[in-house]
Amino acid sequence: MSHSSTSASPLLISNLQLLKDLQADYGVLDLACGMGRNGLFLASHNVSVTFADNNEAAIQTLAAVLENKGLTGECWVVDFEEEESYPLQHKQFDAVIVFNYLHRPLLDSIKQSIRPGGLIFYETFTIKQREFGRPNNPDFLLQPGELLNTFDGWEIIHSFEGQATDPQRAIASLIARRPE
Repeated sequence: MSHSSTSASPLLISNLQLLKDLQADYGVLDLACGMGRNGLFLASHNVSVTFADNNEAAIQTLAAVLENKGLTGECWVVDFEEEESYPLQHKQFDAVIVFNYLHRPLLDSIKQSIRPGGLIFYETFTIKQREFGRPNNPDFLLQPGELLNTFDGWEIIHSFEGQATDPQRAIASLIARRPE
């Protein structure tokens, strides 16, 4: 079975219960959500989601999809890479999900935006991705052990670093709980 770009990440699908078991006061942030495949999966399972991306057209499309499917969710047009901007400051989420996106200056803000006991789901490309194609800019590729080190001190629920298939790619993935 081929993994399509419109279906949710296997990491999210197989660990949905972790998000459903959270006491959901603040919802889940789908950070740099693109077309929202992961957040839409969560919304379809009655998880409160804030879709955030700098692509205004994608966010407008997501708002229409949510309305057409009768799903609830917030849509937020935001540039997480704008210098001197701190879009996550004073925001709190039960969980943050990040897939195929890396902006290192944002990592501390992501960690601080997750409430104590909340979760991070993070999966993106490693430096070994260069063997398979794009992205190949080192600014967007994790170094060995970098993702795990970023969440040092958190309860690690899942960690993987290596080669994945369908499609062939080099990734690191992590699910971790912020200390209470």
